[in-house]
Amino acid sequence: MIKKIVLAYSGGLDTSVILKWLQNTYKAEIITYTSNLGQEIDTREIIQNAKSLGVKKILIEDLQNIFVKDYVYPMIRGNALYEGTYLLGTAIARPLIAKRQIEIAKKYKADAVAHGATGKGNDQIRFELGYYYFNRKIKVISPWREWDFKSRSDLIKYAKNNNISVPKDKKGEAPFSVDDNLFHTSTEGKILEDLSKPAPEYIYQRTFSPEKATNRAENCSLTFSKGNLIAVNNKKNEPKNLLKKLNDLGKKHGIGRVDLVENRFIGIKSRGVYETPGGTILLFAHRAIESITLKKDEQHTKDEIMPKYAELIYNGYWFSKERKKLQSLIDKTQKNVDGTVKLKLYKGNVIILERHSKKSLYSKDIASFEETKNFDPKFAEKFIKKKRY
Repeated sequence: MIKKIVLAYSGGLDTSVILKWLQNTYKAEIITYTSNLGQEIDTREIIQNAKSLGVKKILIEDLQNIFVKDYVYPMIRGNALYEGTYLLGTAIARPLIAKRQIEIAKKYKADAVAHGATGKGNDQIRFELGYYYFNRKIKVISPWREWDFKSRSDLIKYAKNNNISVPKDKKGEAPFSVDDNLFHTSTEGKILEDLSKPAPEYIYQRTFSPEKATNRAENCSLTFSKGNLIAVNNKKNEPKNLLKKLNDLGKKHGIGRVDLVENRFIGIKSRGVYETPGGTILLFAHRAIESITLKKDEQHTKDEIMPKYAELIYNGYWFSKERKKLQSLIDKTQKNVDGTVKLKLYKGNVIILERHSKKSLYSKDIASFEETKNFDPKFAEKFIKKKRY
């Protein structure tokens, strides 16, 4: 018998309906848990909505710094891009939430955990693989796979019957599905499901279009230590604030928009529009500093394993032995990834201006087309013959 459930709770319509449904279905005490990962969050509203439904234990945590330091940064060290395009902004957030839910369930002796992910998406897998990694015996409740609601209108009707507030933008037609955190914002659904139509400008929340971006180019510098960002424009700060600074720069200059059709783990192709302004700048700069501090075999090995590494994250295997093994391999290459990259940002473009590192492997003398004493051109002939196939 289930007596206590820890629910991943946003405070919005969907999770409020889930909260009430759990109460009615399982007759259990509900503990609501909200992770602040940098998304737009109204703490007062979350508390008010949970209390109105009789919840006594309402937990809200600010995990922004942990999120960037322990999840985003390792992923950037791996230069992860799913299917060559997606910076994995939603995928990288789920493991942390799942981990904390299980820790809270243990602390308060809860019998089960619940989430609000739908039955067609990736997030149900990401949450549940995380849950089971930390507690294989935990009871997992996925309302979207269990209840009888068939549409958005069913949810709204249930909400009204149970005195749950329905936001104006949720009345009538179903809204876009939006997920956001400090690293990104994703938008899916509605007009985006029609591949013959472009994404409307009004869906974008954290970037200006290149057309509306400032007409003035702006230079900035990113400084790295062991592959991690430690300063922007020579000013050190904690990880979350450095990413916020890059987000501001990316927004201003129309950087970080992606419109793609991706292959979900569950087998469905879906279209998503992603905004990752700071992350786009960060990844670009990281690759630039690696270009002068990594050996050729290190760079190429990283490029070879990256698709698999990114796929593991996308599919919800952040805590898997395989992902950790690849992370260890990646991190061994980062010991000399120190230095500063200077960039120009302009209307959706990130342009390299300078690269500096005390551990640089680049030699202007050897690379020069001018005569050099440090490289014998005749070496090339022997090299070619040795490499014949």
